[in-house]
Amino acid sequence: MRFRVRALAGASTFQDIELVAADAGAARVQAAAQGLAVISVTPLADARSQAGFPLQLFNQQLLALLRAGIPLAEALAALAEKEGRAGMREVLLELLARLREGQRLSVALAARPQAFPPLYVATVRAAERTSDLDPALARYIDYQQQLALVRGKLLSAALYPALLLGVGGAVMLFLLAYVVPRFAQVFESVGGELPWMSRLLLAWGTLLQTHGGWVLAGGLGPVGLIVLALRHPASRAAALRLAWRTPRLGARLRVFELARFYRTLGMLLRGGIPAVTALGMVEGLLSPALRPGLQAAIERVREGQGLAATLGDHALATPVALRMLAVGERAGNLGEMLERAAGFHEEDNARWLDAVTRLAGPLLMLVIALAVGLILIMLYLPIFQVAESLQ
Repeated sequence: MRFRVRALAGASTFQDIELVAADAGAARVQAAAQGLAVISVTPLADARSQAGFPLQLFNQQLLALLRAGIPLAEALAALAEKEGRAGMREVLLELLARLREGQRLSVALAARPQAFPPLYVATVRAAERTSDLDPALARYIDYQQQLALVRGKLLSAALYPALLLGVGGAVMLFLLAYVVPRFAQVFESVGGELPWMSRLLLAWGTLLQTHGGWVLAGGLGPVGLIVLALRHPASRAAALRLAWRTPRLGARLRVFELARFYRTLGMLLRGGIPAVTALGMVEGLLSPALRPGLQAAIERVREGQGLAATLGDHALATPVALRMLAVGERAGNLGEMLERAAGFHEEDNARWLDAVTRLAGPLLMLVIALAVGLILIMLYLPIFQVAESLQ
């Protein structure tokens, strides 16, 4: 980890230096070894190297080395030695230094919160109590793969409609900005009265040809304002509340969030983390509409109530999940049943997304075809009129 050290060099000369050390104390020792009188030590957050840390790849490589029988410290040293990216190597060397100082792996991971999320740190911390780090890493890898699969399905479901909208919009812009103005020149040379719809279309085409930049800015401006507004937490929360109040969409959003909630909670419980602690850790995964119910559920579980009935009483369990959780409590495999409930709802969500995509594609194609056809009809109406007058 990098630190900025402000020190006194000589009688009255201040000096600022940057050092790489495991912690602030080690940075002080390094500065003192250089004959400096340390005044302050400030950590420098290397957001680029931490936020871009490939956690899934690190997990897979570390798990492979541990299963090959290599001790943890030697495994980290091997990963750091082969790593060519400076940011990732710095993180690995810091972990290795902390382990050699006698710190636990979970403590070393917690010192890099931007590289290692709290869920991962908690999973490793629970595994250290039972000395089963290998299965914990495998569970977290599987957890990340399942989440990536869900995100991939969402992206693939949104890609086709977005592609249709983009292509259809480009075709309509081409017709309005390029084809329509040329038809306008032909109609002006012929003369005669045009239908009002054709006059309106030609006016739009002329406007796009002469002031296309302003029209494009006027069209994209509101979209940009909406995107900027959604980046603000208050606006994003208001939009989310509106989506939750939408009759069918709100119910589907609830199932999406609960599936992720079950997946994460099940992974933590299987890792040996107590139910109250695990529930508190997954609170950030839920929207504001569900958090009050979770907070009340945490209090009831802390008082000794069963998890299945508590989640059901506070609208945090679907009928299918409630039955699965009840079976899991009786059989003592609640974490596994939570993950099965998550898988069931994820498959249901995938089927719903597939149905929506199959319906949205033809509908969008129909709308685009109607719009393009309407433009062509308005363009050719004057031609038909001229042909009739000639006859």
